[in-house]
Amino acid sequence: MQKHYRLNIVKHPFMRPVTRVLCLALIVIGLYLPSHVSSDTPTWDLETWAIPFDYSSPTQAIKYQPLDTASKKWRICASYPHLKDSYWLSVNYGMVEEAKRLGVALQVVEAGGYPNLQRQINQITACSANSTDILIVGTVSFDGLSETILQITENIPVVSVVNDIADPGIAAKVGVSWTTMGQIIGQHLAKLHPIGSPTIKVAWFPGPETSGWVPFVEKGFRSALRKSSAEIVVTKYGDTGKEIQLILIEEALEERPDIDIIVGSAVTAEAAVSVLRDQQLTEQIHILADYYTHAVYRGIKRNRIIAAPTDFPVMQGRMGIEQAVRVLEGKLIVKHAGPAIKLVDIHNVDEIGSSESLAPAMFTPTFIVK
Repeated sequence: MQKHYRLNIVKHPFMRPVTRVLCLALIVIGLYLPSHVSSDTPTWDLETWAIPFDYSSPTQAIKYQPLDTASKKWRICASYPHLKDSYWLSVNYGMVEEAKRLGVALQVVEAGGYPNLQRQINQITACSANSTDILIVGTVSFDGLSETILQITENIPVVSVVNDIADPGIAAKVGVSWTTMGQIIGQHLAKLHPIGSPTIKVAWFPGPETSGWVPFVEKGFRSALRKSSAEIVVTKYGDTGKEIQLILIEEALEERPDIDIIVGSAVTAEAAVSVLRDQQLTEQIHILADYYTHAVYRGIKRNRIIAAPTDFPVMQGRMGIEQAVRVLEGKLIVKHAGPAIKLVDIHNVDEIGSSESLAPAMFTPTFIVK
């Protein structure tokens, strides 16, 4: 049984208002997390923010106890930006498995890519009008869906997963700080090439410029490079389809044949392995990815990709479903949480492996769970 607490905060005259808010948030989180676990469902190791939806606020590691089951067969619609790479396939796997575990129905739609804002608007509008209890959205745009979501929330709640989104209308968020994702891979590059070492030339492929994650990962990456000898000499924005990334990489190599390192999305890294092999540049140009997929896993194992941070997309998929059920049942405890990011390289790829990061090799996109 969930314990309920009455919390009294003494407003000491010397306690600063910001400190008081942060302390209150952390105390409330601590009180609502059980001190012992009676459920048979394993706890999840997560990270949460003192101020929900504010990735700049302090973080806290928590042991999160997921629900054992849903109280009824809720109908959930999940909207993805695309299913063109294995990152969102892994999110899909996590959602499907959690929907089955909790006993809820799931319908999945996907927009086909980040340029397709209107298609996603049409899809989520249709979802909300089609006997759906709640919408989960991985957005193609940080604020392009805001007006639509505010209209939808007149009828059903909305939970955000993976890609950051403007706050209005959002009941809960599952995700990690993409600024931190960028910082982690930038810091790794700075560790390999610190200030004072020979200058290295970087080709940077952030992804689609208007998406809900690229501005943040770019901010983190560029800030971390200030402590390195790296210089970004060419930047190419574009959708994370493999064909588009192949074209962008070939353009960059034509414009700057003196490139030392390619850094970009997981799809960029996968495409770069092929391009560099074909152009016999594998030994001259190195590759880093700013998130983790099956192809990046293989690239690290084969010493073709140096490293990448994982934000555990399978776990984020599970969390999206679990949080949606909590919202529907009035059991939401933590409004904003995600897995703790880890850097994967040749030294720990076997240790971290694919657990909660990668869908099984035989899994195919699943659009309906009845």
